[in-house]
Amino acid sequence: MGALSPWHWAIVALVVVILFGSKRLPDAARGLGRSLRIFKSEVKEMQNDDSKPAPAAQPGASAPQQSAPAELPAADNATTPVTPPAPVQSQHNEPKSA
Repeated sequence: MGALSPWHWAIVALVVVILFGSKRLPDAARGLGRSLRIFKSEVKEMQNDDSKPAPAAQPGASAPQQSAPAELPAADNATTPVTPPAPVQSQHNEPKSA
């Protein structure tokens, strides 16, 4: 008895419904469908990016000049550091009993 019979599948489905509840199953299926669609579109986009050939340099033409990387902006040292406020001491005025 290697394959699952329809009764086995019915029992598995019943256990899943009992464990997860009938309200959460459609939401889970919808989320799974969305994630599969996103995954499929990303795989297709990766395949399209790989299939585009890179522009080949023509022989005899000079190689394009590569520019130096842009420098990062210098930090502004004119600002003053922020200091945390002093801790507030609570004053409890308890009535003194005589």
